[in-house]
Amino acid sequence: MSSIRSRRHRRTGRAAAAVLAALALTVTACQTGGGGGTDARAGASAKPSPTEDLGIPEDLPEDLPTSLKDLEKWRNGEWKNWDRDQWVREGSKFVNPYIKDHWKQERMDQAEDNGKRVPADVEAASGAEATGPEPRPVKARGVETPYTRHAAPAGKVFMETPKGPMVCSGTVVEDPRNPGKSNLVATAGHCVHSGRDGGWLRNIMFVPAYNNRGLPPSQVESSQPQDVAPYGQWWGEWAQTSDYWIKKGSASGGGGSQQDFAVLHVRLERPAGKSLEETVGAAVKINFRAPRADRFSGLSSYGYPAAPPFDGARMYSCTDKPGALTIDPSQPALYRIGCTMTGGSSGGGWFMKGGGGKPELVSVNSIGPQPAAWLAGPRLGPTAKGVFDAVSRKYAGKN
Repeated sequence: MSSIRSRRHRRTGRAAAAVLAALALTVTACQTGGGGGTDARAGASAKPSPTEDLGIPEDLPEDLPTSLKDLEKWRNGEWKNWDRDQWVREGSKFVNPYIKDHWKQERMDQAEDNGKRVPADVEAASGAEATGPEPRPVKARGVETPYTRHAAPAGKVFMETPKGPMVCSGTVVEDPRNPGKSNLVATAGHCVHSGRDGGWLRNIMFVPAYNNRGLPPSQVESSQPQDVAPYGQWWGEWAQTSDYWIKKGSASGGGGSQQDFAVLHVRLERPAGKSLEETVGAAVKINFRAPRADRFSGLSSYGYPAAPPFDGARMYSCTDKPGALTIDPSQPALYRIGCTMTGGSSGGGWFMKGGGGKPELVSVNSIGPQPAAWLAGPRLGPTAKGVFDAVSRKYAGKN
């Protein structure tokens, strides 16, 4: 079975090489290429701030607290009093101040899937062009536990939306400007921003290797913190997605999905001096020049599906030969594989076998039909690289 292995407690060169040893894929990459797209921009100003340690820039949106006194009220729950029909739309700039103990187990258990639904015949419904036949469903398989050993870089992303707490999936990825000390997480754009009908989501938090032993929900509620969050909770202090997703992204129908990609910069809820990559012991390289779908014999997708028949407690994966799906001809075609994972797996990574047999991230879960039969994710090219580089540059040398 495919696995993404942790380096934790293994510091020798030999062990480090084994950590990201191959996802068990049969992959053929005959050539490299990149998808076109528009440049991505930052969600807000990177101007230095006296309140930087709180994760708050000086240039705040009008609906956010403008003093430390107001911030304390906001932290104590007044953020819930914002007009729930407007709070996302008005949040034109990403601000995500840390709220101590906000994501307690009870609230995490309440989080529903933040999935983008599309009709099974998305091609006919949206005028999309499928360059290959619709894939046959591939039954999602539970990832071997403990996740700290078999899929340490993968985890769950929690966020507040106008509909309440929701959940996605994400992956710890390498940061070339902070080698070996990355604090970056790759996920889907719709897991951090509502697209054309909204704005930035809030209280975003990442838990790598969530529910490490794969316990059922009834046991997760009473389990020890080290089992639920073995590497701790990592608060999103910055999020970035593509302009394309912000302008065209939709909750249904597939709009914006071909650039539905985001990067989070995170920090530990209770700082311990180590980066996310050092804490987890592993991170995955992003390949922004991956081949077209027809050049692969297999890709693997990971995630925490939360919509029925799944419950969001366990990590699953699917491996299949990808096809292509085009909704907007101006954008690179989506990868598409057969997979029965549901909402909640959104943002989870798609992996190919790269150099030296190490896994490389080439996409993230974006859309799928209901009932679940397949998943599609964007082919990461220049636009996604622009998003990634902007976040990496912002925090270069600052980890």
